[in-house]
Amino acid sequence: MFQTHLFQGKTVLVTGGGSGIGFEIARQFLQHGAEVFIASRKPERLAAAQELLQPLGPVHSYQLDIREPDQVAGLATYIAEKSGRLDILVNNAGGQFPSPAEDISPKGWQAVVNTNLNGSWYVTQAMAQRFFFPLQAGIVVNIVVNTFRGFPGMAHTGAARAGVSNLTQSLAVEWAPKGVRLNCIAPGIIQSSGLEQYPPELLAGVAKTIPMQRLGTVGDVAGLTLFLASPLAAYMTGDTIYIDGGAHLWGDIWKYE
Repeated sequence: MFQTHLFQGKTVLVTGGGSGIGFEIARQFLQHGAEVFIASRKPERLAAAQELLQPLGPVHSYQLDIREPDQVAGLATYIAEKSGRLDILVNNAGGQFPSPAEDISPKGWQAVVNTNLNGSWYVTQAMAQRFFFPLQAGIVVNIVVNTFRGFPGMAHTGAARAGVSNLTQSLAVEWAPKGVRLNCIAPGIIQSSGLEQYPPELLAGVAKTIPMQRLGTVGDVAGLTLFLASPLAAYMTGDTIYIDGGAHLWGDIWKYE
């Protein structure tokens, strides 16, 4: 469906692009002709990712904490100096940890909400102001989570990611006259490095709770990301698309004691 030159001449920023879903998104954009910037908090992860991605095309890395607006502004300046433009933003960076709601500390709550909601907003606003509005064109794809029926066991990230989905709807309306499209992807459980922080017993048998009887792949999510960023989705904005093997419709992994 995608031609190798589909994103030729386009510049893409992928936050959290050093590993997992973000790395695969960056890889596929490079394969289809884009210039790509990856950003992350961990310099060693960025360096390793950039080394792997460089043979595919022009890729740049930048270390930052998306919770810090000044660092986000520095990233925008770096992109302007290196490329002079930005066409597509993929807000993939985020983090969370499993916990019953009553056990989440104020510090844990703030860390997750600041990263997943506030960080996504800081990056989106900065890139829109610096690049999209002057060009009267821009595409944002926000990677969130499956919150269709809440997110028991991770209420903090459920609340934050639902906020991103609602923010996407608001900005889709406000920024449509400015030529900016925004959509969300809500992955289910994806087989990636992001699962390493969860105890094995939490994931045991989880595929049986999914109608398609399997976990998702990073390629599943990356393919949908490229679609939403492509001309094929030119009339789509403000949507949240679930990619979870039907899990938002049926099946539960939350176990009552």
